[in-house]
Amino acid sequence: MQIFKKNFGKVNGTDVQLFTLQNDKGLVIKLTNYGGIVTSIKTPDNKGKYQNVVLGFDKLEDYLSKAYLESYPCFGALIGRYGNRIAKGKFSLDGNDYELEINHPPNHLHGGFKGFDKTIWNAKIIDNEGIVGVSLTYLSKDGEGGYPGNLKVKVVYSLTENNKFIIEYFAETDKATPINLTHHSYFNLSGERIVLDHQLQLNSGDINEVDAELIPTGKMLTVENTPFDFRKIKALKKDFDQLENGYDNNYTLNNEEGNFIKAGELYHNDTGRLMEIFTTEVGIQLYTGKFIPTLTVDNKQRFGAFSGVALETQHYPDSPNHTGFPNTILRPGEKYYHKTVYKFSVR
Repeated sequence: MQIFKKNFGKVNGTDVQLFTLQNDKGLVIKLTNYGGIVTSIKTPDNKGKYQNVVLGFDKLEDYLSKAYLESYPCFGALIGRYGNRIAKGKFSLDGNDYELEINHPPNHLHGGFKGFDKTIWNAKIIDNEGIVGVSLTYLSKDGEGGYPGNLKVKVVYSLTENNKFIIEYFAETDKATPINLTHHSYFNLSGERIVLDHQLQLNSGDINEVDAELIPTGKMLTVENTPFDFRKIKALKKDFDQLENGYDNNYTLNNEEGNFIKAGELYHNDTGRLMEIFTTEVGIQLYTGKFIPTLTVDNKQRFGAFSGVALETQHYPDSPNHTGFPNTILRPGEKYYHKTVYKFSVR
């Protein structure tokens, strides 16, 4: 097991680091303390060929470019305080009304204009027997993005010898506040092309019903006899002719007790790469990337629609406005924790 650190550049005069985690099997993960972004995950295929299986850039300036930020798809970033949408950026809590930043009109998305995905985190290397990683910490001050409470956050990224990429989330607050932390990598196990030939299986029988703005109505819909059914593994493209923009749905995992469960798996037949997903969360957002921008990087056209698939473990969208949804309010004295694992192998 090895871990390295090097300078990745500066953001507003502040140094940013890039960390490289590598196990003895050759799996390599690169991440930066700017936005907690995972820039690459290189893993072998069934012929021993190593390729990057997440969307990202080799240079910090590409994450800061106008072209990227204008259509910001959150490549590989930590998302908070609240992943996904909050309707109209409004919620009420303990008799007080709060208004959040409307950064995705008419709603609030992924924490606002400067969410955790654009924060420079304090970073500390973890180098223990059988595991290497990075601990990221940040104090989100009362009122940041419109949220109440001083929120102390720690996120630990780690890599094990058996190819498990572990993400652990911790938080405490001095005032009641909504929280829904997640990770926003787009996976492409082929290392190239689009992802619609990937096969997906999810251990879920229901999705949130949503309106035209992707805000939950409060109802759950069964996936049975619909294009949204991934209980048995199938190609992402199989039912695409029934969908206008592909998938962008929260699947429920029937896990309100927070057990560590398998949420599903993503598989690419040509390369044999398999990614299994385990989590303590109650839901997982499937987004097939219809609106991923095509960007010019080093004079080459890269990315574009369906070039990656996001599988974000999370609580439900707009939960602060739905009393029947699993709780997302963290109160003083409570400890927020959840864990997600992406395990890579070759089948």
